[in-house]
Amino acid sequence: MVTNFKTPGVYIEEIAKFPPSVVPVETAIPAFIGYTEKTRYQGQDLTNHPVAIDSFLEFEQIFGAAPKIGNLTVSVDTEGNVLEGIADPNGGAEARFRMAYALRHFYDNGGGKCYIISMGDYDLTKGGTSDMVSAHLAGLGAVAKEDEPTLIVFPDLSGMVSPSPAADDATRASYHSVLIQALNQCATLGDRFLICDLWDGAKSGNGIDAFRNGIGTRNLKYGSVYHPYIHTTLPWNWDEKTITIAQLNASDSSLEALKNTAPNIYAKVRKVLDRYTVILPPAAAVAGIYATVDRTRGVWKSPANESLNSVRSLTVDIDQDMNNDMNVHTTGKSINALRYFSGKGFLVWGARTLAGNDNEWRYVAVRRFFNMVEESVKKATEPFVFEPNDANTWVKVKAMIENFLILQWRAGALTGAKPEDAFYVHVGLGTTMTAQDILEGRMNVEIGMAAVRPAEFILLRFSHKMQES
Repeated sequence: MVTNFKTPGVYIEEIAKFPPSVVPVETAIPAFIGYTEKTRYQGQDLTNHPVAIDSFLEFEQIFGAAPKIGNLTVSVDTEGNVLEGIADPNGGAEARFRMAYALRHFYDNGGGKCYIISMGDYDLTKGGTSDMVSAHLAGLGAVAKEDEPTLIVFPDLSGMVSPSPAADDATRASYHSVLIQALNQCATLGDRFLICDLWDGAKSGNGIDAFRNGIGTRNLKYGSVYHPYIHTTLPWNWDEKTITIAQLNASDSSLEALKNTAPNIYAKVRKVLDRYTVILPPAAAVAGIYATVDRTRGVWKSPANESLNSVRSLTVDIDQDMNNDMNVHTTGKSINALRYFSGKGFLVWGARTLAGNDNEWRYVAVRRFFNMVEESVKKATEPFVFEPNDANTWVKVKAMIENFLILQWRAGALTGAKPEDAFYVHVGLGTTMTAQDILEGRMNVEIGMAAVRPAEFILLRFSHKMQES
């Protein structure tokens, strides 16, 4: 733009009239922290190095597959019928490495972009409790440096194994210590949310009480927990080269060899093997539900009363009485249930944070909606740093935020008959700032929002009506 006019003529100046805009940040980008088959890709060490992916195929290309299940012998008769039972892999050592299966379950339930933080490979010699805690905390530290993730999931954390039943309490304490550090990170950064599981969520024992006792009381509004574990439809990654078939009147051979030489026997053995499917903690599938709801409705819609995919059964059948105690408890630490309903299938049947008695932050959707608005407005106001702290700047900032919140109100995220009932934005001398604030370089902006809340309890009141005609 010409500012020093010397030559006679006509000059054009473009004057900006519109305020800058707030672009909403992504809301359902999980960071999965766990073990992977491969820790190197194209010569680069990926250990504790967050990698963004968009599909399960991309995960397999970079990080490999799930651990192979093999080194077993299957006895069959001449017809190929299995004579001896096969141990359920869910009780085996390899079952503790759940990252690959969890990613598959995440995408089966509508997941999209996510970050993978590999803590190392499938080395069973490094699976002690102290090693797992250290590895998870290192992975958590790595994801703290990434700005984009908005959810944290630990697929392998519940794979901690106690050296003896007497050590269960110590193992639980170690498990909870990692979750507490994750909640602290969520609160410190203010842009992410923890989805966690019970350490022993495959059982119907005292795991809920142990979780409530172990998770502490700080930053609970930044996390939620789901129960029970899911018996998925996902098959195990069988290693056919190391599965030996012992046939009557025949020499031993591998299952892989029988694929071409004896397809009938191979098919029958595979049919038996495929009856065994993976049991997973629910957090990864729930992260997929979060992503689906955010994409189809919005982050303000509670990720509940939503159908779960790739589910064979639940490890614990939760009835009404158990659900009552899980959802509303004197500790305030709500446990969100997964339940089966006839004619509907398997549903997420809970929408609360761990701060279930907090009137402000009781619901997952409210906390995550505020996360989204706070982070979006923060990024949008960064260009105003070092701008003159005067009315011109205040008007621009206020208009920018109000325009953004009007869009949220129209989408249904804020409740109110008109925008001024749904939110307010205050900024200015004598309103949010004193003369001293201006001297010290502070511009205070106050934003209030009436976020929508879920209809968690619907009461239908019926009564008799007297005949009138």
